[in-house]
Amino acid sequence: MRIIVTGGNSGVGKETAAALAAVGHSVLIAARDVAKSERVAAEMAGDVEIAQLDLADLTSVRKFADAVDSVDVLLNNAGVLGLPLTRTADGFEGHIGTNYLGHFALTCLLGDRIKDRVVSVTSMNHMFARMHLDDLNWRTRPYSKWAAYGQSKLALMLFTCELARKGVRAIVVDPGGADTNIVRYSGGFLGWSSHQSWLKNFPQSAATAARSSIIGATEDLPPGTYVAPMFKQFGKPRVTRPLKKCRDTQTAARLWQLSVELTECDWPR
Repeated sequence: MRIIVTGGNSGVGKETAAALAAVGHSVLIAARDVAKSERVAAEMAGDVEIAQLDLADLTSVRKFADAVDSVDVLLNNAGVLGLPLTRTADGFEGHIGTNYLGHFALTCLLGDRIKDRVVSVTSMNHMFARMHLDDLNWRTRPYSKWAAYGQSKLALMLFTCELARKGVRAIVVDPGGADTNIVRYSGGFLGWSSHQSWLKNFPQSAATAARSSIIGATEDLPPGTYVAPMFKQFGKPRVTRPLKKCRDTQTAARLWQLSVELTECDWPR
């Protein structure tokens, strides 16, 4: 299969891309840093290509999508965590703009060329999040980086719900906790632990965490499937029932319409 992995040059995305390429899939790593992607791809076995994609800039998203002829699996993996209040090139709050709206636009722009499925990577943080559709981009609320991150991951859960309702084979996966550089902007325990050699691969390695994404991309799963570790942050990935708020079709439809208005992209009819 032809598989696009956003953010496939580091962390869980890198391990996912490497594993998929190693078993014979054709992988396209789409990430911001082309030089880094080239170095990473050179170390991988199999058919691996790279392309520039900045999900925090819709102009970049459209340019990338225009260059794609077809794809079997779009794996929406890239993400940011723990950002201070940041605005994307299009004025979106950094987490919702990169983790969700960039992927929403990319998915819609490639909609008529995706042959098999869309896989999106969420986080257990969605369990504690709320959608604020009246202030998605944190214009009026006091800013919280953790609430912003959680909202972006809940948005991906609802996005998958709405895609499935539209008849798209959409899967959402949670890798669990992993030793990656996604915590580079974080303070507190996460920031501290990332620099401790004795906590390497805590609670699991990036390669182990990639199992959920690999399952989501390759196994025969119905639309709307949610794959997560048995113990939330670690453990064997398994099909899990999403929380009720993640299956709220009214909220999912409202979020979709708002996303269309913000990105000027929609799923092709």
